[in-house]
Amino acid sequence: MSAGVRAGKGTGSGNQDTGRSNGGTGSGTGRTGTGNGTTSKAKKDRGFPPAESPLPGAVVDNHTHLPLLAPDGSPLDPDDPGIPGGADPIDTDTQIARAGEVGVVGMLSVACDVPSLAGTVRLAHEHAEIGAAVAIHPNEAALHAKVLDVAPDGLDADLREHHDLSPAEALERVAQLASDDRVVAIGETGLDFFRTAAGRGHDAQVASFRDHLALARELGKAVQIHDRDSHDEVTDILLRDGAPERTVFHCFSGGEKLARACATHGWYVSVAGPVTFTKNDALRDAIALVPEELLLVETDSPYLTPAPMRGRPNASYVMTRTVRALAEIRGTDLERLCERLTATSGEVYGAFWRAA
Repeated sequence: MSAGVRAGKGTGSGNQDTGRSNGGTGSGTGRTGTGNGTTSKAKKDRGFPPAESPLPGAVVDNHTHLPLLAPDGSPLDPDDPGIPGGADPIDTDTQIARAGEVGVVGMLSVACDVPSLAGTVRLAHEHAEIGAAVAIHPNEAALHAKVLDVAPDGLDADLREHHDLSPAEALERVAQLASDDRVVAIGETGLDFFRTAAGRGHDAQVASFRDHLALARELGKAVQIHDRDSHDEVTDILLRDGAPERTVFHCFSGGEKLARACATHGWYVSVAGPVTFTKNDALRDAIALVPEELLLVETDSPYLTPAPMRGRPNASYVMTRTVRALAEIRGTDLERLCERLTATSGEVYGAFWRAA
């Protein structure tokens, strides 16, 4: 998410990297994740990681934030959620090429603030490998509601010009694009109680979440959920309001309770880089409980780079390590898992990438 989200994105479990180049502590900007790296090593490893060996089958990155760039490669918006900290962004053609070389054949690029909405949909029209998702991120929803309280993470609110729009006006920008045939999901929407203070901030997030769920149901599109420190509240809203037929927990960060709820209700679990982090045994145990047909995989790039590249910018071509880790957790043949993940991506979003 953009720097406007209290200067940092961050999703899910407490062992994840969180942040942006202007004040966060994570992807491309902060700790390496090893706990014993030196300053010189951190500087040396600041750029994008090298590619690893190709996967034995095709897979789809079902949640990434591709940067919106000018023809000269410069960012159209310096606060673009897709701009990595500590490294120059990779242009779209190169992103697609590098991903394809290792077996990542499709990418679902997520626009979750007003400035990135139209440009992300345009990318999806220009590149067959890219699908689009659109929404107002929960932390953005609080800023549109002019909630300026200091959040639990200790960061001050960072209002930008587009936050002059009311929550209703911001949602209308989403609705205007949501019916586009290259928009295959509404998201990311949900609740984030780590980066937004209780009271009016939580109220604004809940209202926005419910509006996005209604939009997804109306259009018959999948919804991608951002759920941070709010598992019970998110589940309660889904059950009370009615979850869209294809509901995805983006960057799943829950424990066994949420995993069992997803299995019971047919909600999809999208696995990201944190599943490779050393201390995330509870996350791995939870993911092991999810039926294979409900699993998806993602990067959330340029954030949440898998170990041992944690702390460097992420990209779709780096997702191979997450897929291999998932196969190990599940005790599943890697090629068969790739086939199953790709089939599920098609079931949830439609095979938007197959026109490539």
